Amino acid sequence: MSAVAKGSGAGNVGTYVPSQAFLTRGAGKHKEKLASFEVALRNAGIASVNLVRVSSIFPPHCKLISRERGLAQLKPGQIVHAVISENAANEPHRLMAAAIGVAIPRDRSRYGYLSEHHSFGEADDRAGEYAEDLAAHMLATILGITKFDLDKSYVEEKDIWRLSGQIVKTRNAVQSAVSDKNGLWTTVLAAVILLP
Repeated sequence: MSAVAKGSGAGNVGTYVPSQAFLTRGAGKHKEKLASFEVALRNAGIASVNLVRVSSIFPPHCKLISRERGLAQLKPGQIVHAVISENAANEPHRLMAAAIGVAIPRDRSRYGYLSEHHSFGEADDRAGEYAEDLAAHMLATILGITKFDLDKSYVEEKDIWRLSGQIVKTRNAVQSAVSDKNGLWTTVLAAVILLP
């Protein structure tokens, strides 16, 4: 029995490390909450795959690719690892956002961070910058950058990141929407999709 499992590749499951990742986002509305989430997944281009939520590590040597290039690699039914931020409401006229932040160290043999942030009453730019700052903060803590202050504005922090010489790339993806005026469920999501 163990020989069959070993030969089938089951023994290699623990060593899988994604080599590519892409950002995507979407929004959806429907009278049912689950269906509004499905519409948001369709809008993001990832409804046809089976998503497995994972925690917030950007793998070493992983390449950030375009959404178009990433979506072209997906096959219906494929099991795909993802970090997802989502938010939903059926209260009329409620502003909501879902954001993902990415922070990748200069030394690509080290791992980076992904952060999820969701909020109400926050515009795209603010939610996106917060998620990006949060990912950078988590990365800064493992790189030993002690002067990092999450409460400072994005521009001030970006200067510190440059001075440290260690964080080279930060990005974010954010989706916001105002919930339906007639009380339909509205869902927003942002995701990082991790690929082999």
